[in-house]
Amino acid sequence: MRLLRFDEIDELEYLIYIKEWEDSGEKIVPMASARAEVSFDDFLKRMRERETDEIREKGLVPATLYFLVDEKNKICGALDIRHELNEYLEKFGGHIGYGIAPSERKKGYGKIQLKLALEKTKKIGLKKVLITCDDYNIGSAKTIEACGGIYNDTLADVEGNRIKRYFVEV
Repeated sequence: MRLLRFDEIDELEYLIYIKEWEDSGEKIVPMASARAEVSFDDFLKRMRERETDEIREKGLVPATLYFLVDEKNKICGALDIRHELNEYLEKFGGHIGYGIAPSERKKGYGKIQLKLALEKTKKIGLKKVLITCDDYNIGSAKTIEACGGIYNDTLADVEGNRIKRYFVEV
């Protein structure tokens, strides 16, 4: 298993990955990996823009999207690394948002993906990483803890969802 940047993935594999999420009826996690009804080229353009300071004009922070792929380049998951935090991300989103395709869960891929993500955060100069998960998501909480996450607190977002916050020293 390895991480590929958004611009290194195969378009067909990406479309298969997104279709699985759409067919499941679940919200695509991380949201950045959703194609938002645009062409693949437009998706790539949007992802390149997200890595630049220009994204701040939209109230966002620079971020890089990666996909977890197997030896055949099948996409099994995605993660979004935010290079810094804004006020919202400091409370609810954290530095890393990640998800595993519904058919690939319970195979240990979440832990693999998060460990690889933490290596990436170290390379961009982060020393302490905030990772969050929904309070009810026991699997995600266990994954974060297995990767060195130390529970900090639980906050309620504006919709009343309870969000657990963990910090990892990298």
